[in-house]
Amino acid sequence: MNKTSLQDRFAGQMGQLLGPEFPPDIALAVSGGGDSMAMLALSHEWARVMGTRLWVVTVDHGLRSESATEAAMVAAECAALGHPHTTLRWHWDGQGNLLDAARRARLSLIDRWRAGIDHVLMAHTADDVAETFLMRLARGSGVSGLAAMAAKRVVQPHRGPPPPLPLSDVTATQAPPLPDRRAADVLACGMGFTLVRPLLTETRDDLRHYIRTLKVPFIDDPSNDDPSFERVRIRKALETLGIDRTVLTATAMRMARAREALVARAADVASRIVSEARAGTSPLGDLLIDRDGFAKVERETQLHLLAAALQWVASAEYRPRSAPLEALLDRALAGGGGTLHGAQVAVGRGHLRIFREYAALGSLGSDASVPGIWDGRWRLCGNGKKGWIVRALGPDGWAQIPDKPADASPFIAARSLPAVFDGDRLVACPALGFGAPLPVDFCPRGGPFAALGDSH
Repeated sequence: MNKTSLQDRFAGQMGQLLGPEFPPDIALAVSGGGDSMAMLALSHEWARVMGTRLWVVTVDHGLRSESATEAAMVAAECAALGHPHTTLRWHWDGQGNLLDAARRARLSLIDRWRAGIDHVLMAHTADDVAETFLMRLARGSGVSGLAAMAAKRVVQPHRGPPPPLPLSDVTATQAPPLPDRRAADVLACGMGFTLVRPLLTETRDDLRHYIRTLKVPFIDDPSNDDPSFERVRIRKALETLGIDRTVLTATAMRMARAREALVARAADVASRIVSEARAGTSPLGDLLIDRDGFAKVERETQLHLLAAALQWVASAEYRPRSAPLEALLDRALAGGGGTLHGAQVAVGRGHLRIFREYAALGSLGSDASVPGIWDGRWRLCGNGKKGWIVRALGPDGWAQIPDKPADASPFIAARSLPAVFDGDRLVACPALGFGAPLPVDFCPRGGPFAALGDSH
């Protein structure tokens, strides 16, 4: 058993994750549950020594009648400790998976609130790592899925400047500090923030003991006992079977180390056989993988490269599931192709081309006169005329381009390029050099190999 005090272990983790020059301001996402309230108490003691300012934010999901009272409890504790607190209210539209929607909303709201704060602490624990490992194991995940969640990673909830928060949904004792400066191009593409998890090696029981000893208030969310949630069923199964969570956590940590090695290998191979497709100097948003080079590497590396390519091309937050990814790889190696994860693979004589799936775009369109991001990857500068629409080029737009560049994407891929229309008339397709040179810039999530390192 580790004899070091919880406070010392927390300080050590903060040093590893944020040191040696600590940021002057750090945000804490505190729900009011035992784990996050323990993080608040630990951070309070740590910040007093380090001279760091803490800014606490609570997202009130509004799904239970008690949630507003619980947010007020966190605010009261912050007032007693001397830290500014903000409550952000979310209104679920009833669409999609509730837990996934709540997670996305939490990251989005925090990103829109944080202003110049670049680091946000969240209270995931070793128990969360063990439970997630078992959930992913039940789904047949590979090494990447079974790897422990990252203790530190950059998240980008928005592809452009975060939209403003409605004042009616914000209760704050003090606004976060504004950033000193942000380059316009970085801001336009959405910089995101660094999510930090300093409690991944701590157990839920140890954290509860700590705050009970200090008499720190906390709430027990009744949804933690609701068997309709998969995580609750997994938690109860662990208790019933008597499986040691520390063993699962240690295994997940070893998987994370194995994943690092696989990512390093894949990145090295990618630097030699993967390239971005261009028409002249204009990026097309497609990736080309040398077919012979791809065939020579081991299967796990092939899977990593294919998953990262699909994820990058579709600007997807997570990599695709293992089973359909394996099936697509088999088809590609046999000379076929297919669609997955909002992207499509076409196999040519010398290359695999990975491009945005046309059908996945649907009726997606944007006002060409309003700056913004189209399809998560293309930045619109808003110089179009009123009534002009940015949408996928499609077959109708392709037919209106008389002279295609020799190095343009083939029709099957070019259909998904952004194009400006006035009604049915094609005004411009900047990536193919057609029409007026309207400012539509490629704005992906990092470079073409960035998705190799994406984690939970």
